[in-house]
Amino acid sequence: MKARERLIVALDVESVAEARALVAALGETVSFFKVGMELAYAPGGFDFAHELEASGKRVFLDLKLHDIGVTVEHATRQIARLGVDFLTIHAFPQTMAAARQGASEGALKLLAVTVMTSYDDADLAEAGYACGVAELVARRARQAKEDRVDGLILSPMELAAIRPIVGPDMLLVTPGVRPAGADLGDQKRVMTPRQAIAASADYIVVGRPITRAADPAAAAEAIVREMAGA
Repeated sequence: MKARERLIVALDVESVAEARALVAALGETVSFFKVGMELAYAPGGFDFAHELEASGKRVFLDLKLHDIGVTVEHATRQIARLGVDFLTIHAFPQTMAAARQGASEGALKLLAVTVMTSYDDADLAEAGYACGVAELVARRARQAKEDRVDGLILSPMELAAIRPIVGPDMLLVTPGVRPAGADLGDQKRVMTPRQAIAASADYIVVGRPITRAADPAAAAEAIVREMAGA
């Protein structure tokens, strides 16, 4: 893939009107967009995701599904009918197996969320986990490979350790990417775009450093150039 195809811009905004304006401002600079829960659940959000696909853009629907198996299976089947490219689910074995059943007849690719990039070891301990981030991400990665999930969502800090576990074919998609000097926001495990691509990320997800820039297209283009340098 070219560097430009590896960049996914997160449309983490409140309304379809805001998202549509951002897509227009970015023009041909960006071809892949993430529609997360905030936008998807806004009025017209799912229709907008379909609209993006129909216009030739690629769409990553970030819903992080996690429920009893039959619900996940049926929800995944419904989402597959939208024609989007990626869907996130939580990397619990029952959830992954159910989603795989729901996506079995289409081209939808499933990405399993390992550990949120806003969590660190202290957060996991507070939630009752007896292991740290690195150990839990590795365990989830092995389970995802066993369940034949298409890819993982993980922080760039885990890329180098996880690639040998899952092999070259599993997609590794990483949020928690910030250009040097950018505000980290609520992210705790981050890298620059160049570092993430060099560490074997297939795609990087960037939101605020692009969407809140004075010139979003210029900010995206700078990140594409940095990725190409890796």
